[in-house]
Amino acid sequence: MFIKMNLRWGYNNVGIKKGDKWKIAFSMPESIFKLMVMFIGLTNSLATFQAIMNYLPRDMIEAGNVVVFIDDVIVRTETEEEHDDIAKEILRKMAENDLFIKPEKYMW
Repeated sequence: MFIKMNLRWGYNNVGIKKGDKWKIAFSMPESIFKLMVMFIGLTNSLATFQAIMNYLPRDMIEAGNVVVFIDDVIVRTETEEEHDDIAKEILRKMAENDLFIKPEKYMW
């Protein structure tokens, strides 16, 4: 069995560490803006996000049941029961870390 899950909001799920917001601040004529979350134009934003996505389901990746590519999580199993268990575990780990799957992009 095979499913693909896609994360909602991608990089924007990763908060900027307290005290580091000045590093990504920018000014406009009206004001200075300090962003609260990581965005795609930052140096190393892709690598940071990929490291987070690889860290959360690391045990399932090592077992060979899960592959992660940026904001896509792919689950492959032999049995439906194993498949349901792994999918629930992925959803639980993501929810615990305020990462959410797009239901409309959930593919069997």
